[in-house]
Amino acid sequence: MKDPGRIDVHQHLIPPEQRRAMSGRATAYGWPAPVWDERSAIAMMDRRSIATGVLSFAAPVGAPGDPAGARTTARRVNEYTAELVKDRPDRFGHFAVLPLPDVDGALAEAAYALDELDADGVMVLSNAHGRYLGDPAFESLWGELDARSAVVLIHPTAPPDVAVLPDLPCPLVDFPYDTTRTALHLVLNGVPRRHPRIRMILPHAGGFLPYAAHRFASAGRLRPGTTPEDVLADLRRFYFDTAFAAGPAALPSLLAFAAPGHVLYGSDFPMVPEEWGTGFDAALDAHPHWAPGQLRAVHRGNAEALLPRLARA
Repeated sequence: MKDPGRIDVHQHLIPPEQRRAMSGRATAYGWPAPVWDERSAIAMMDRRSIATGVLSFAAPVGAPGDPAGARTTARRVNEYTAELVKDRPDRFGHFAVLPLPDVDGALAEAAYALDELDADGVMVLSNAHGRYLGDPAFESLWGELDARSAVVLIHPTAPPDVAVLPDLPCPLVDFPYDTTRTALHLVLNGVPRRHPRIRMILPHAGGFLPYAAHRFASAGRLRPGTTPEDVLADLRRFYFDTAFAAGPAALPSLLAFAAPGHVLYGSDFPMVPEEWGTGFDAALDAHPHWAPGQLRAVHRGNAEALLPRLARA
C-alpha cells in the first residue's frame, strides 16, 4: 500500500495583501524574507511527501491599539485561506487566525471561522502585544474553545521588549523562549486543567519545554495547592510539532517527555526555507530509536486522530 504522505500541522501562507508586511517583519528580525504562493507550496509538499498542509498566518494581524484593523485583517486572511481549502481540501487545512488581545473580536472570529468557514482549528500567537495566554482576560475565549473541543496552534512571536541581537535572528533564538514562556504561563494559571477539551499544539518541539520541564515544574512549589507533579502533568497535555526541531539532541528529549500520540509533523514552510527544512525531515526519518509504527504516527497518524477530517482510508 502506498504511503499516503505526511500531515503537516505547521505550514503557513502569505496572502497577497500581507506580502510586503511579512517581508518587512522578517527583515527586521534578521530572517530570510519568505516567498509563498499556492503552486509553489504544493510543489514543495510533493517533494517532501506532505499530503496535506494545515495553513496558518503567523504574524500579528493588527497594530497595538487598533482592534478594528485587526478584526478586518483576520477576517480577510481567514476567508482567503478558506477559499484555498475549498478549492483543494485534499491538500490544505486551515487554522484560523484570531485578533487577540481583542477578546470579543477573537470570540466572534472563532465562531465565524469554525462554523461558517469550516476551519480545522484556530491559531493564536504566544503573546498578544505583550499579554501572555494565561492572562485571566482571555478566560472567556478558552471557555468557548473548550466547549468546541477546538484544536489551537500556539505560534511563537517576538517576546515583548527584547532587542534583536546582531547575527542572532529573533525567530531562531527568541521564538523558542516565547513558546516556553507562554506554555508555562498557561499551566501555572490553570488554563489546560480548567479546559481539558482544548488540544493545544506547541511548535518547534515546544521550545525549551521538554528539555527543562522538570526544572520548570519547580514553579509548582511557589503556588499554594500546586505540586511539581501537577505542573508536569499539565505540561504533558500539550501537543508538539517537529518543525525545525528534529535534531539529534532535541528529538530524544521531545520523545521522552511528550505524552503518547502528542508528537506531530511540522515543516514551518515558508518561514523555514525548504532547503533548511529538508535536513530536519531527514533527521526525523533517520532517528535510530523509533518504536514500531511510531514514525508513521508522527508523520500522520497522530494528526489524523487530532483532525479526523484529514484522515484517509
